[in-house]
Amino acid sequence: MRLRDKSAIVTGAAQGLGAALAERLAKEGANVLLADINGEGAEATARKLAESYGVKAIGARVDVTSEEDVNAAVDLAVSEFGGLDILVANAGILISGEIVDFPLDQWRKVIDVNLVGYFVCAKAAARVMKEQKRGVIVQISSKSGKKGSFRNSAYVASKFGGIGLTQSLAMEMAQYGVRVNAICPGNLLDSPLWQDSLYEQYAKRWNLTVEQVREKYLEQVPLGRGCEYEDVANVVVFLCSDESSYMTGQAINVTGGQEMR
Repeated sequence: MRLRDKSAIVTGAAQGLGAALAERLAKEGANVLLADINGEGAEATARKLAESYGVKAIGARVDVTSEEDVNAAVDLAVSEFGGLDILVANAGILISGEIVDFPLDQWRKVIDVNLVGYFVCAKAAARVMKEQKRGVIVQISSKSGKKGSFRNSAYVASKFGGIGLTQSLAMEMAQYGVRVNAICPGNLLDSPLWQDSLYEQYAKRWNLTVEQVREKYLEQVPLGRGCEYEDVANVVVFLCSDESSYMTGQAINVTGGQEMR
């Protein structure tokens, strides 16, 4: 219960990694607002967390690229929980493609959600945290925020930019007692993104079976397995707790050794 009575917002929290992170924060005692473009999914997940962990949990439909949506969600969290201690900026999308054929509107969409959306959420949270003189912002980045990725220019650009934004915000907010860090997970090979989309995309692109695609990615990891939600959640809790009180502006790899910089 390292986060007992803390108040948190997790974006992209209706399913997958975001839902797992929201659940872990609730398990650690935090009240959580689950924000997602899928409002019904966020509300359903919130109900489960409230029932399971006895915390306050609210689901809200939020488009992270909309300042109106995000400001409303932050105001709701403050009114319901009495403040805002934690923002986990997890919402993101991935669209890949060869640069010469990449539609500009699709490239901009990835930047808009992953980078501009993070800025919008951090801006709204910082407004509250600055006045409180406390708070933690955690960006869920990617190993692709540290190293280029084949035919994945939009996603990589958004994640590189996000780490730069994290470092800049850390410098700006330090004087107010607000810490800002990023986490760079490896490939979440059992997540909905991979199961529902990426395996099939990569199998067609490389003329491989889905099983061969999975093995291809596992072979790149020194520890020999894919990243799991709990691996990321462990670091999120650490960064949101007082145990990391002397850490800000960091981009922490959770990649099984695949990325070491």
